[in-house]
Amino acid sequence: MMRYVTQRKRRLMLLDTASLYFRAYFGVPESVRAPDGTPVNAVRGLLEFVDRLVRDHRPHSLVACMDADWRPAWRVELVPSYKAHRVAEERADGPDVEAVPDTLSPQVPVIEEVLDALGIARVGVAGYEADDVIGTLTARATSPVDIVTGDRDLFQLVDDEREVRVLYPLKGMGSLQVTDEALLRGRYGVGGAGYADLALLRGDPSDGLPGVPGIGEKTAAKLLAEFGDLAGVLAAVGSPAARLTPAQRRRLTEAADYLAVAPRVVRVATDVPLPAVRTELPRTPRDPAALEELTARWGLGGSLRRLLTTLREEE
Repeated sequence: MMRYVTQRKRRLMLLDTASLYFRAYFGVPESVRAPDGTPVNAVRGLLEFVDRLVRDHRPHSLVACMDADWRPAWRVELVPSYKAHRVAEERADGPDVEAVPDTLSPQVPVIEEVLDALGIARVGVAGYEADDVIGTLTARATSPVDIVTGDRDLFQLVDDEREVRVLYPLKGMGSLQVTDEALLRGRYGVGGAGYADLALLRGDPSDGLPGVPGIGEKTAAKLLAEFGDLAGVLAAVGSPAARLTPAQRRRLTEAADYLAVAPRVVRVATDVPLPAVRTELPRTPRDPAALEELTARWGLGGSLRRLLTTLREEE
């Protein structure tokens, strides 16, 4: 009797790491601490997240994408309000400092050290956000891609034809919204390719993007449905025959300067100069001695043991 073996698809999983460790920090009690009393709730929470993601979705490769620059100067130059409300302190001699809870900041280097000791690829590039790293890795991918993020900005990368989807946490990693083109069209009236245009037209207070005053999400979706994309909407503004209300035409005209630069700010970069990294999931730690030391110092306990077991089982 002939036996057929079905092989699972080789999927690349890309983590919007800051989005996930912020979620872990606020989702895991701060009473989770290292032996010296230091909070490690974000560290252990992130390890639990990665464990759950690998067990449930079984990616072949995984990259923890990092914010080497959470507010790139080139984006701020184009739209000065970009993430301005998140700046903790103004500095004339260096990059802006993001407002982060005091007990979270010290955990970020620990997260990086643990990922490195495990052998999980970690990529951040000076002058770019994690979104841009994700955009570039997605553009280069030759296999299906799962992007894990709590940031709707990355919906712009969803592409059914290339099997690119976003896994958007609703309640932890056990309840993920699998975001594909059908979901986007049903909820927002646009596909992945149109989501960035929708976002820049309606604005996004969480990122300090003003949008076009008076143009909300529903109106933006209707304009894109009527004229195809932002270029089509702008062409319609200059055409007396185009079906725009006087108020829409006026608002879009007044926002011309913003609309000229917003696409570069809102659309993720796809040409980031990435370092060469090994993206395959490790079966065993890259640096067992370092990992053992980190485990003892930070009390990573069961969170790390469960992840190591899952990685060993992922043959």
